[in-house]
Amino acid sequence: MKYKSTALLLAFLLGGFGGHKFYLGEYLAGILYALFSWTLIPSVLAFFEFLALLFMPEHVFDARYNPLLTGSRNELKYIGNKRDITNALFDLKELYSAGIITAEEYEEKRQNLLKEL
Repeated sequence: MKYKSTALLLAFLLGGFGGHKFYLGEYLAGILYALFSWTLIPSVLAFFEFLALLFMPEHVFDARYNPLLTGSRNELKYIGNKRDITNALFDLKELYSAGIITAEEYEEKRQNLLKEL
C-alpha cells in the first residue's frame, strides 16, 4: 500500500532524482528523472508534482496508486445511508471521467454501490 504522505515527502526531498516516481511504481519516469537530474528539469517537474499530490484527495490517490485496495477508505466511508452512496456514485463518475479508473472498474464499483441501496 502506498501512502500519500510518503509520496509527498519523497517528491519534496528527492523529487529531482525521481524518488517519488520509484515509490509510486513509475519506474521508467524514475530512471529518466535520475538520468536528467543534472539539468534541474526534473526538480522543476517534481515541484509541480508535489503540489499536485498535495491537493489530490485521498480517494483519488488511492484509486490511482492503490488500485487493488478493496474494503479501503474510499469504499468504507460510503457504507451507510443513501445520501453517502449517492455521493460515492458521483465521486466514482468523476474518477471515471478523469480517466483514473477504467470502464470495467467503474462498472464493478458502481454495481457494488447500487447493491448497497
